[in-house]
Amino acid sequence: MARLQLKPGAALTRIQAAWLGTCLTGILLMNSVCWAKFERASLGDCKVAALSWVFRKASIPWDWLLRVSVVLILKRYGITEGVLAFDESDRARSKSTKRIYKVYKQKHKGSGGYVNGQTIVLLLLVTSSITVPVGFFFYMPDPALKQWDKEDKRLKKSGIARKDRPIKPERDSAYPTKTEIALGLLKEFKVAHSLIKIKGVLADALYGEKAFMDEAAKESGGSQVISQLRKNQNIEYRGRIRSVESYFNSINKGIDQIIRVRGGKEFKVTVSSARLKVSSHSKKRFVIALKYDCENDYRYLVATDLTWRTQDIIQAYTLRWLIEVFFEDWNLYEGWGREAKQLDEARGVAIFAKACFGHPSPSKQQKLNATTYASGGPDSSSSPRPDPTRGRNIGSK
Repeated sequence: MARLQLKPGAALTRIQAAWLGTCLTGILLMNSVCWAKFERASLGDCKVAALSWVFRKASIPWDWLLRVSVVLILKRYGITEGVLAFDESDRARSKSTKRIYKVYKQKHKGSGGYVNGQTIVLLLLVTSSITVPVGFFFYMPDPALKQWDKEDKRLKKSGIARKDRPIKPERDSAYPTKTEIALGLLKEFKVAHSLIKIKGVLADALYGEKAFMDEAAKESGGSQVISQLRKNQNIEYRGRIRSVESYFNSINKGIDQIIRVRGGKEFKVTVSSARLKVSSHSKKRFVIALKYDCENDYRYLVATDLTWRTQDIIQAYTLRWLIEVFFEDWNLYEGWGREAKQLDEARGVAIFAKACFGHPSPSKQQKLNATTYASGGPDSSSSPRPDPTRGRNIGSK
């Protein structure tokens, strides 16, 4: 029914539907996307060559598979509103691979060296009952800009004057920035799910720039956009410019509060806030210094809508950490972490996304008042980085 409403001509053939069902079953059972494993699990009925050929060659409406999947799950849960959260994930592959889609040279945190890897920007819809991935896009830096930057640094170190160094080339539109990708995903969501009310947009410090926050607020219909500032970013207070860290440490010190995250669990935090002009944004923003009881340093939130209360902004931002839970589940169970066949953006992402919605009885879980689902299963109780808001019960309910 959802397919007929969205794209009447984008139907799967009987063979394509059977192939997709086989792949989804394989992902859920084998915790990877590997044709050889699928063949062994089928006792030889499904051959590696046939599975791979359909993936690479079949005329399947990949983009519409993701869109229809999201529509179906939102209808099943009766979702009419939610908060959108952005983040990105780097995944190291190997030092030599060049065939995987949008693979590029990345810094490897574990060894300190370099490795070829992928980066995917994710858009997650967080609601009062479920957590659903609704948009994906692979990021890759512009090779020409990357090469220019490397050469410019070398020449600068050699003492070559700026006027004698090569001019910075224009960015190729085939390699959008992460903020451009995020805004594109937001626009696509609005077109595909126009009936869903966006209560807020959440993102980390990478997206805490003026252009992104203003455009995100506009595209989301004037919703609150919450991001982070770096501690050395400047604000203006009583005609004087100082860093946000200096302001909150010397002028506006925090007070202790209790916040409640989704599921009812409470945490002690130290909070201070003010409506300040952020120099890089050239306008007044709602700025909040926030520190959890187990932390030593503040993080600095920034919000576009000045009418919200401090408590409301803090409660809303706790929902952003659900994206970390999703990444952990995705890495462990749905093929992004290992043996992933990302030779093409739409194909690989569509298969993984379909697996995200594979839980057999979501409505039953909702009736039981179960915890939020990230990618089709319960949120993990562990998380990649320590934070009191990252775990099973996350975000205000």
